[in-house]
Amino acid sequence: MSSSVGTSAAVTADGVIPQSNSTDEIVAELRRRASFVFVSHVKPDGDTLGAGLALGLALKAIGKRVGYFQQDPVPRNLRFLPDSEHVAREVPADLPADTLWVFCDMSDFTRAGEFLPKIDRANMLDIDHHLGNSHFGALNYVIPTEASTGTCVLRLLRALDAEITPDIATCILTTIMTDTGAFMHTNTTAAVLRMSAEMVELGADKPLITEEIFANKRFAATKLLGMALERAVLQDDGQYCWTYVDEEMLRTCNADGEDTEEIVQHLRAVEGVEAAALFKAYEGAVRVSLRSSGKINVQAAAAMLNGGGHFMASGLTFEGDLQSAIEGVHAALRAQGL
Repeated sequence: MSSSVGTSAAVTADGVIPQSNSTDEIVAELRRRASFVFVSHVKPDGDTLGAGLALGLALKAIGKRVGYFQQDPVPRNLRFLPDSEHVAREVPADLPADTLWVFCDMSDFTRAGEFLPKIDRANMLDIDHHLGNSHFGALNYVIPTEASTGTCVLRLLRALDAEITPDIATCILTTIMTDTGAFMHTNTTAAVLRMSAEMVELGADKPLITEEIFANKRFAATKLLGMALERAVLQDDGQYCWTYVDEEMLRTCNADGEDTEEIVQHLRAVEGVEAAALFKAYEGAVRVSLRSSGKINVQAAAAMLNGGGHFMASGLTFEGDLQSAIEGVHAALRAQGL
């Protein structure tokens, strides 16, 4: 499976970068194929999973065969999503040879993890909104101006003339609320708010999304947050705040990786902070979550260390120990103007 050249071209008037296929081309392929597997990235969030489930539900409704591949289990806070009970690492043995594998919200297929089966590039569709997308599929639908991968999917649903049921609307609204930080990030445009209102009108369960993703936190997560904040460091004249979580902290709090999700937002919210980082040193790796208040391009900083994401939210896995990761990320942020 080879991936195409990275994208640096200008964005066209309709928001689709030139190397991407048109909406009509993608819709024609969705109509032509009979079998689909939707793929989420490792450590799944509401956008990667919600986007795949939304399009999967719509294709099921018109008689297509649909499956969902995900290396990691569905996180506790996303199990409310319709059809999520069918997400699995196992792949059916009787999949047709021309099954289209639809990768949602990842800049390269390797983000799907080591258990992804070998797939012919001709059977890969890449749907994403990341600036650094490598256009790894034979079909690519990459719209960096969209707020979420789910809103890219919404374009396809409209072009398909698909019925947007309450279940599909809930999935789409989940992608939006995930990637706008519950409408707090600067990608919350007037168009995004109108789109969200439309999803609510179509039956999306916003109170459920809010409760499950943003409010329903385990006591272990609250204890871990307190421990991480106690270890937080403020430097660069108060513009950079970082902390870490390691194996010992997880054991002490009886917590797991899912309980770390909101920590970096608390760091970014500190007065005067322009960039924040959470270093997660467990399970044999150092993963880093980066957030920006708008001045520092954390996507570019992450890209310097083989990561990716968005201008104000990105991540990476660091090759090295925790101390090296702390130093390397700081240097990358300084290179971006910290």
